[in-house]
Amino acid sequence: MILEVRDIRSFYGETEVLFGVSLEVDAGEVVALLGPNGAGKTSTLRSILNLTEVKRGEIRFDGKNITRAATHTIARAGIAWVPDDRRIFPTLTVERNLSIAKKTTRFRAWSERECFELFSALEYLRQRECEDLSGGEMQMVAISRALVGAPGLVLLDEPSQGLAPKIVHDVLRTIGRLKSEGVAVLLVEQNPLAALSAADRVYVMDKGRIVHHGAARGLLENSAMRTRLLGV
Repeated sequence: MILEVRDIRSFYGETEVLFGVSLEVDAGEVVALLGPNGAGKTSTLRSILNLTEVKRGEIRFDGKNITRAATHTIARAGIAWVPDDRRIFPTLTVERNLSIAKKTTRFRAWSERECFELFSALEYLRQRECEDLSGGEMQMVAISRALVGAPGLVLLDEPSQGLAPKIVHDVLRTIGRLKSEGVAVLLVEQNPLAALSAADRVYVMDKGRIVHHGAARGLLENSAMRTRLLGV
């Protein structure tokens, strides 16, 4: 497994938000992390990156213990994050946003050309400042920025949020391309059906705990269980 999260308990200050969360992601695997708002999904991603304090448990990436490692060290090990608010540099051009994100890890870095093949619109926007882009175009930049940083694992937090159906399709297609290239994906998504259609396995969270784990297809095809767990 490229990512192993073992019984972590995470806190915001004195408030515990994760209560013994465990999950795994293998190389080249897409794993969906689903659940209602406030379930702890984003807190799990932030804990992996040491942006939320993990007081107990262990997180291992690529065979190494990264629990409580510095966030920049975790990023340089090969974990990329696409947060729900994208966090690109608005006053820099598309090209500059990508160029400053490049780094060397033991994993393969994607070229700008490959990113433009995934998101053809970006090639024509490369000299445009990102504050002048649409939400969908900003998401393309955010995902491309993750890829040029040579990730072995991409943490995607709500990648389809607020996007047009065409852009959502492009994002899902990109997830499939990552899988085919051996890049692992941990996907938090507000659209459960889209996430389940793209994922190999799924974890469902509620109130800071994992309440279900299994094959994504099984949950996609079991409408009664899906309604009980996810309300859809």
